Amino acid sequence: MFKFAIPAVAALGLIAVAAQSRATDAAPETGAAPAMGWHLSHEGAMAKLAYGVANSDQLALMMTCEPGQSQAVVYGDVQPASPRLVKASMESAAIDPLGGGLADEARIPLRAPALQKLARSGKLAVEGEAGHFELTADDKEQRLVERFFAYCGTDAV
Repeated sequence: MFKFAIPAVAALGLIAVAAQSRATDAAPETGAAPAMGWHLSHEGAMAKLAYGVANSDQLALMMTCEPGQSQAVVYGDVQPASPRLVKASMESAAIDPLGGGLADEARIPLRAPALQKLARSGKLAVEGEAGHFELTADDKEQRLVERFFAYCGTDAV
């Protein structure tokens, strides 16, 4: 019996020590929710402008484009409040790689007034389940927004 008990207790002790040391490596919790903001990234030829938490899958809105396109593809829980927004299909069929649910994909012309307002003033009126509200960009984020529109090849700015 002791042949099995001693190694088992030793293994449990090592697991507990490893778990405790790993927990101390983690960043301390501040209790505040992570800040959301505008972020720009590139994947191949595609530019992605997203509003969400940096370095996470927590996104409220993401727009993608490639150089020379006249439209942006829009994904997310909120969508630009614009009559020029066109749903990609009447029913969601694609699986959203970020959330695992059905993707809500829409397209909007890069020259739509809502996007031109975002490019000029850093303000985008959006709508979602929570209602209508506005996403805003600070000065640093505004430069990212401008770079997105410049990369897409529009003169919206």
